[in-house]
Amino acid sequence: MPQTRSEPAYVPAATLEPFWVRALLIGIALAFLTLFLFVPLLSVFAEAFKKGWQAYLAAITEPDAVSAIKLTLLTAVIAVPLNLVFGIAASWCIAKFEFRGKSILLTLIDLPFSVSPVISGLIYVLLFGAQGWLGPWLAEHDIKILFAVPGIVLATIFVTFPFVARELIPLMQSQGSEEEEAALVLGASGFKTFWHVTLPNIKWGLLYGVILCNARAMGEFGAVSVVSGHIRSETNTIPLQVEILYNEYNFAAAFAVASLLALLALVTLALKSLIEWRLADAGAEQFQEHQS
Repeated sequence: MPQTRSEPAYVPAATLEPFWVRALLIGIALAFLTLFLFVPLLSVFAEAFKKGWQAYLAAITEPDAVSAIKLTLLTAVIAVPLNLVFGIAASWCIAKFEFRGKSILLTLIDLPFSVSPVISGLIYVLLFGAQGWLGPWLAEHDIKILFAVPGIVLATIFVTFPFVARELIPLMQSQGSEEEEAALVLGASGFKTFWHVTLPNIKWGLLYGVILCNARAMGEFGAVSVVSGHIRSETNTIPLQVEILYNEYNFAAAFAVASLLALLALVTLALKSLIEWRLADAGAEQFQEHQS
């Protein structure tokens, strides 16, 4: 029998680019990252430690800085769990059920992404300010929202609530509801179904959304700046404290406090990469199970 010659394997056109084209593109990407990411990041730490360790420690342990750190942590501790509960509820509702107004709910979840944080802060001023809709009633009952911790927390919740939901919605939609339906048919309660079936399947995506939400909550500036009033040792978060120190030409202290946010960004990036790796492994395992 005549021997048949095997057809050459198809090679995508993108891999046939000349070496100099690939090297040029990689070089441009690295130059861009170096100029706009690595150099500013290194400059923050270089300026923070410019006057030595003692000056650095003095800047981050100064009473106003400590108060800003505590307020930032308190805001994150309140805002992130609330957004966690909202994100799970919203993603469960959107991914598992069909109902009228579903597209409207999705649009509302994305609203903070399209609205400037400063505008969202002004919305709270119009609601709770002295001349706002609820301002006279709040003043009459001696309730402080603006220029106090409640206003900062509300503004932070508004700008961060899409993160958890937006991570879980596509994940839950791709997983479907067959496993939950099987658990319910076998007699499991709704809570047991969620705890033993749904939550293990979404745990890495949930953690991913929580990390991004926490990073945004601790680094938020625009909305918090509008509603805080910039009261030293009372309503200044870390970003606001950095602004005040920089405006006072106290550059070493400003960069020292800013380095805390830079460290948070690096930790967030590391955790983000770890979770992406875990998600990729989980997806590969699920694919192998379906194949077998």
